[in-house]
Amino acid sequence: MKPLISLNLWKWVDDNRHAFEPPVGNKVIWEDSQFTAMIVRGPNARRDFHVDPSDEIFYMLRGSMVLEYIQDGRRRDQVIREGELLLVPALTPHSPHRPAAPSNTSTPARSCGHAEPAVMSSRSDHPSPGNRRRVDRGTAMARKNTAPAPTPVTPDGPDPRHRWDRPLQAPGHMQVDFEERVDFRRLHAYRLARVRQALAGSGLGALLVFDQYNIRYISGTVIGEWARDKLTRWSLLTGTGEPWVWDFGSAARHHKLYAPWIPERQSLAGMVGMRGAVSPKAGLFKQAAQEIKRILQAEGVATMPLGIDLVEPPFLFALQEAGVEVRDGQQTMLEARMIKSQDELTLLNMAAAMVDGVYQDIYEALKPGVRENEVVALATKRLYEMGSDCVEAINSISGERCSPHPHNFTDRIIRPGDQAFFDIIMSFTGYRTCYYRTFSVGRATRPQVDAYTKAREWMDAAIALIKPGVTTDKIARAFPRAQDIGFDGEMAAFGLNFCHGIGLGLHERPIISRLNSFDDP
Repeated sequence: MKPLISLNLWKWVDDNRHAFEPPVGNKVIWEDSQFTAMIVRGPNARRDFHVDPSDEIFYMLRGSMVLEYIQDGRRRDQVIREGELLLVPALTPHSPHRPAAPSNTSTPARSCGHAEPAVMSSRSDHPSPGNRRRVDRGTAMARKNTAPAPTPVTPDGPDPRHRWDRPLQAPGHMQVDFEERVDFRRLHAYRLARVRQALAGSGLGALLVFDQYNIRYISGTVIGEWARDKLTRWSLLTGTGEPWVWDFGSAARHHKLYAPWIPERQSLAGMVGMRGAVSPKAGLFKQAAQEIKRILQAEGVATMPLGIDLVEPPFLFALQEAGVEVRDGQQTMLEARMIKSQDELTLLNMAAAMVDGVYQDIYEALKPGVRENEVVALATKRLYEMGSDCVEAINSISGERCSPHPHNFTDRIIRPGDQAFFDIIMSFTGYRTCYYRTFSVGRATRPQVDAYTKAREWMDAAIALIKPGVTTDKIARAFPRAQDIGFDGEMAAFGLNFCHGIGLGLHERPIISRLNSFDDP
């Protein structure tokens, strides 16, 4: 047991004044207590109500406030003046209001002790701690700590709405009023519900993601492809709250205008290191880690592990120094992303339809004298004209370069009789293709026909096994052994002898191969 030590409240406020700046504006006094007291600085302009599973005590330190509450179905107001105390019984719907302080007021004026986040959202009927944090200025409240209540997931949230009685759609790209195509708000709700489900069963309190695919999956936000590997934007989702997004400068302001599904105060500008270009000595990593820690505290999950997918080492170290326990969050995200909804399948099919058309263009252009890179240019131009948001890579490989597969293109001139192999990796509205085709320039030889026939036999046998309930090790056994395709072992053969899930990311679960599926089906 630690020694019992009293503290001077106003000195504590002065010492921790930095914690009362946006976006959260609060700080827990005793972080490891069963009974939490929190100082929160307003103002608060919200008019939504929340309920708490335990009693709350408000104490007004400076100024006055109005607590609006519902009793017997009617709205009522109670003024709390400076120095006054108010008990709010458990499960009472209430909404504290206080206007902004005069410009010469600098004291954080509300102390509120509450353990778990609130259970309502201004955007839906689901709970949102973001609303709970938007409390008035000049009050103190306290209540006994209970386990944080996770944000509810409604039954229809994670429902993929598959329609196996109908062919998979590949509609036009325009939205129309006479038929249903992709419903993007439904897509957002499904993806967020999937993450909430995975997070609830993971033992993690929150997910902090830097992987662009995970940020898009959680928040429905994206910026230019240049940002994909910069680690300069991130998103946080606690088990009890709504998504937070830190983005590159003006992008945060853009999201406030055009992404209303993100709470406005939770779309923030952020920048820490840009892959090491900014030294940790600048203190940006430490500031960001402290900001995240305050949000975890406010949303009631600070004592639970934080899952992270990809991260710059200084960010990881700063979080650990702030007392945050960090674990692998990528497994939780990939588990969430594995099952695709009807909207996701439609977007994948629309992307594949674009590549269908581009392969017709390649077929018509493929002739002696054309270079591999010219085919890449032709395909890239056509894909962007058709609406692709990212042409990630196009493998264009011909003649003797086809074996062993080099996974890149050159300026080689295509010759009569060449075999030419292509793989188009691009995305439409974020959803990717990994679409291969092989051509013969001129008439195919008998060895080429035999090799193609054998490859199709292996592929078709594996595809026929892919059904609900079949484990991946059984599918992998239909693949050829490494030695059957000219390699010494499965590691060397892996790049040409596996299949994979696809979605916002190129490689999603399941990954099926003779290298990994026998040990981890």
